[in-house]
Amino acid sequence: WFILQYMSGFGNEHVSEDPRCPGALPEGQNNPQVCPYGLYAEQLSGSAFTCPRPTNKRSWLYRILPSVCHKPFKPLEEGHLTHDWDEIEPDPNQLRWKPFEIPKASQNKMDFVSGLHTLCGAGEPRGRNGIAVHIFICNTSMIDRCLYNSDGDFLIVPQQGKLLITTEFGKMLVEPNEICVIQQGMRFSVEVFGETRGYILEVYGAHFELPDLGPIGANGLANPRDFLVPVAWYEDRQVPGGYTVISKYQGKLFAAQQDYSPYNVVAWHGNYTPYKYHLEKFMVINAVAFDHADPSIFTVLTAKTTRAGVALADFVIFPPRWGVANNTFRPPYYHRNCMSEFMGLIKGHYEAKEEGFQPGGGSLHSMMTPHGPDADCFEKASKAKLEPERVADGTMAFMFESSLSLAVTKWGLQTSNRLDKNYYKCWEPLRSHFNPKRK
Repeated sequence: WFILQYMSGFGNEHVSEDPRCPGALPEGQNNPQVCPYGLYAEQLSGSAFTCPRPTNKRSWLYRILPSVCHKPFKPLEEGHLTHDWDEIEPDPNQLRWKPFEIPKASQNKMDFVSGLHTLCGAGEPRGRNGIAVHIFICNTSMIDRCLYNSDGDFLIVPQQGKLLITTEFGKMLVEPNEICVIQQGMRFSVEVFGETRGYILEVYGAHFELPDLGPIGANGLANPRDFLVPVAWYEDRQVPGGYTVISKYQGKLFAAQQDYSPYNVVAWHGNYTPYKYHLEKFMVINAVAFDHADPSIFTVLTAKTTRAGVALADFVIFPPRWGVANNTFRPPYYHRNCMSEFMGLIKGHYEAKEEGFQPGGGSLHSMMTPHGPDADCFEKASKAKLEPERVADGTMAFMFESSLSLAVTKWGLQTSNRLDKNYYKCWEPLRSHFNPKRK
C-alpha cells in the first residue's frame, strides 16, 4: 500500500501518523498515561531543553516498543571510519582524488555502514565541535541493520545510484542531484539498487540551517518549502535471529542486538526530522554587471559557529546558470582562503577544471593553500568573447567549506590509492603575461 509521500517545509512543526492507525497521535498532550493503540511515547531531543525557541529541536515518537529494549552495545569493527586526525603527517598540498572505486558485490559485499571511508576532518566529537568528510561506496542493502550517529548530523550527497532510506520518521528516496540530512540520533537504514557511491559531510555540535539572506531579501537560494520530510510509516516486525542497531559513538562503531524492527513508530510530531532537498530547486543569485561573486552566494545549508558569519561547515553548490558579467574573468578567481574547501562532482565537468576532476572524485584545497583555474581555463577565459552564456549546463559540482583546518586520513592519502599525484601540474603551464610598457 505504501507510496512515498512527503511533507514540505524546512524546520517546520510537522504532524504525521500512519494511515493504518488513525488517531495514533495523543490529543492535546505529549505523554498521556495511556497512549492510543497501547503505544509508548518517546522524545528525541536534538537540542538542549533550554535552547531558545528558534533553535529548540525535538520530536515525539509513538512507537510499539521504546528504543531502550536492546542488549548491551559491543564494539564493532569500524573499517575505514575514523576521527584520528594524527594518524599521518599533515599535507598542505592541493589534493585531488580520482573517482573512488566501488567493489563488485560478487567480490566484496559492502553496505552503507561497511562502505564508510573517512577522507578528512578536524575537531572532536566528545567536545561537540568538528566535522568529517566521508566517502561512501556500497553495493548491497542494509538488511536487519540500522545506524544512528550519536556524534552529529550526516549530510548525504549521493553521486551514483539512488538510496531508499528508511528512518524512524518514514521513508525517503534520495537520488543523485538530491541531498538528505539525517540528524543526530535518528535511526536509519539504506537500501541500494546496484553499485552506489557518494559523499557525506558530518558535523559535530551544530545542526544545518538555511543561511541568512541579508540584502538578498525574503526569497532566494534554497527556499524552505522545497525541503521534504517523510510521513510516518511503521512495521510491526519481529526479528528472532536478531536485529542489529549500530551506534556511531565518539568516532567508533558499536552494535547492539534486539529482536524487533526499530521502524515501529506509528505516529510522530515535532520539528526534529530527517529531510531531503533537490538541488535543481536552488534559486541561483549571480553578478549581472561585472566581477565574479564569492561562492557564498551558492550556499544551500550552513552549520554555524558561535562567531557571526563563520561556519563550522557550509554546503555550497555550483548549479547551471547564466554568466553575463561584462569585462570580467568569469571562472573562479585565484584564491588563498582562511577556510578549507573540499569539492566533489555529482555529474558533468567543473568549469575551472575541465580535465582530471571527475564525478565521484574530489579535491581539497586546505587552509591558505593557493588554488584556482588551470592554465587551459585561464587562457580560454581571458580571450573569450563576452556575451551571455550558459555556465555548467548538465553538471553539478559542490563544496563542503569549513573554518576548521582539515587533516587528511591515511586512507585518503595512501590506502585508497586514488590520489592524483600529478594534480599540481595543471598550473605549471601558466606563464607570465607581464609587460611594463603595456597598460
